[in-house]
Amino acid sequence: MKTNQMKKVMIALDYDPTAQKVAEMGFSMAKDMNAEVVLLHVISDPVYYSSMEYSPIMGFNDYAGVSPFQLENVEGIIQAAQHFLDKTKRHLDDPTIETIVKEGDISEAILKAAKELHADIIVIGSHSRKWLENILIGSVAEEVLNHTHLPLFIIPTKKHS
Repeated sequence: MKTNQMKKVMIALDYDPTAQKVAEMGFSMAKDMNAEVVLLHVISDPVYYSSMEYSPIMGFNDYAGVSPFQLENVEGIIQAAQHFLDKTKRHLDDPTIETIVKEGDISEAILKAAKELHADIIVIGSHSRKWLENILIGSVAEEVLNHTHLPLFIIPTKKHS
């Protein structure tokens, strides 16, 4: 039986502090397969980004030099997202990693980016914060799973009590 070689791994990241776990696990898998890595962040609702209750990015409580005023427009939000991906790229210590910021519905943008990039596999985290999502797998992860023909590596990130 012939197997297809995985040449490109797309890792979809949100701003949840668990994104570091998703990035590290996806990156490790990609390196084991000698595959290219693409980090993706999708901007879905600009209002969410300017909220004072916004969750910290990968464990730090500010945007590391991005002023709150920059988050009041889409360009500033894109810059903050790019800064987040660049920081993740530096953390993974691989200058060959490609980073992309997209806008729109999260699951639709993930699927579209995977197609445009000719990704061989999608890596995504599942937070499962709601009781129904505990049964399913997370709304974004489930939506991507239901609409892709690509393999999907879902990393559970829910904190266990």
